[in-house]
Amino acid sequence: MRVVAISDTHAPRRWKSCPPAVAEHLRDADLILHAGDVCTADVLDELSAYAPVHAVLGNNDGPDVAAWGAPETLQLDLDGLTVAMIHDSGQAKGRTARMRRTFPDADLVVFGHSHIPLDESGDGIRIVNPGSPTDRRRQPHGTIGLLTIEKGRLRKAEIVPVT
Repeated sequence: MRVVAISDTHAPRRWKSCPPAVAEHLRDADLILHAGDVCTADVLDELSAYAPVHAVLGNNDGPDVAAWGAPETLQLDLDGLTVAMIHDSGQAKGRTARMRRTFPDADLVVFGHSHIPLDESGDGIRIVNPGSPTDRRRQPHGTIGLLTIEKGRLRKAEIVPVT
């Protein structure tokens, strides 16, 4: 299963439409995970043209994103791998332990908010922040995450630049 993880698109201020470098990866996706700060549900509709989408609410998301179906947290079984999603995972210190307590059954947590790409393991859990494809802040590139899941295992996780 090929999963594209994306976060913090901040439409329409930052995301006018799907950037071509992002679309290139979406064309091969089996599933898209959006970790919040979509800002307008139109982005989720646009992403849904590529593959099924699961999203969580970010601190900048309004009622239209909630009405689209984005909850505050989400837990999914993806080919036997338990994947949880949340927008804001809190401060960096103690993050893996906090995510383990928040999602005791999860193998992987996908989150956003900081716009800082991260792939880290600890406390029996793996956490991935794909960064932002459109609002890189102080990062060198806009980024997304690519996950390969097979038979209950995360075979590969990579953060890829799209700007």
